[in-house]
Amino acid sequence: MAMNVGNSSGSDEPEVMMEINTTPLIDVMLVLLVMLIITIPIQLHAVNLEMPVGAPPTNLPKPEKIQLDIDASSTVYWNGTAVTAAELDQKMEAISQWAAQPEVHIRPNKDARYAVFANVLSSSKRLGLTKIAVIGAEQFVQ
Repeated sequence: MAMNVGNSSGSDEPEVMMEINTTPLIDVMLVLLVMLIITIPIQLHAVNLEMPVGAPPTNLPKPEKIQLDIDASSTVYWNGTAVTAAELDQKMEAISQWAAQPEVHIRPNKDARYAVFANVLSSSKRLGLTKIAVIGAEQFVQ
């Protein structure tokens, strides 16, 4: 068994210890691990679901679809028939009065003028149409 009696250089300054005492660190780690194990709630392997009670809802009829196409020359087509801006407003006003609001699918061509597309969107918003979809937007991705 060896014992460190003094420093070998003969000076009065104590020798610097180059090793770290890891025992307190391990003790703290073990205490934290035990606290973690105790505080973790017991895991349940069941999932609690609240199922609806009563009769299932009836199947509602699917809404009618209105197809608006805007071609490269900025002409608007209502279900395949070319319409002017005034006719478009009249038709949109007529469908906004329906009890079951139809879905309006707008399919613009990428070469069409944006002003025509913006006019169709603003008219639909002004008249209160809320079920609007823009179809074919992938053609605008470069």
